[in-house]
Amino acid sequence: MCRHVAYLGPPVRLGTVLVEPAYALYRQAWAPRQQEHGTVNADGFGVGWYAPGDPVPARYRRAGPMWADPSFTDLARVVRSGSILAAVRDTTDGSAPDASAAAPYGEGRWLFSHNGALPGWPGSVAALAGRLPAEELLNLEARCDSALVWALVLHRLRDGASPGEALADTVTEVAARVPARLNLLLTDGETIAATAWGDTLWHRWERGSHVVVASEPYDDAPGWTRVPDRTVILARPDGIDATPLKEPPV
Repeated sequence: MCRHVAYLGPPVRLGTVLVEPAYALYRQAWAPRQQEHGTVNADGFGVGWYAPGDPVPARYRRAGPMWADPSFTDLARVVRSGSILAAVRDTTDGSAPDASAAAPYGEGRWLFSHNGALPGWPGSVAALAGRLPAEELLNLEARCDSALVWALVLHRLRDGASPGEALADTVTEVAARVPARLNLLLTDGETIAATAWGDTLWHRWERGSHVVVASEPYDDAPGWTRVPDRTVILARPDGIDATPLKEPPV
């Protein structure tokens, strides 16, 4: 299992979102408050952010725990961005142990994270992998369930699906084959798309200012709203749209 968070709004230091709040992602690496599967997220972490004038985000990813990387806390102290996506990782059995498997994954303007697991991976979803073109399978960022989910989402984005459609259709397709937990985060630096499927998801929206979507609140300030399970949301600083997800066919 994992924890993740995405922010859109006025530029802030990475640490303002990821390190400094009382229950920030930094603390969730060893003491998440709402995680229902797994206890410690020390198998890797990553942060992606967008710089003004550049649609392609930068990424910083490591295989170890967030708290053990002084370079990250130094980076988070000075780097500013108006669009951030970050995650801490609790690996699925059989997955790659290196930084390549740490979210966020990315291509072009996209950043992506998966909070969840595909039980029985990889055999349980071999048929799904077989539906992808060979070139896309060979270009998986890592050998892990999250990288496969990202490949399925990216395939739909390349085919012209909207962010919400790409996430919703991928969740339905995967959940029809395996009892997976599929909380997904996707951003292009302007919109956050997310799904709640099997674990906690929250958002906090300050009208006209900023929006945060996260596995769990990073502080106890008012304004956090729990996203119902089986829901896809689209979040921007000007508002949040939520749509129930269809149950997959039996």
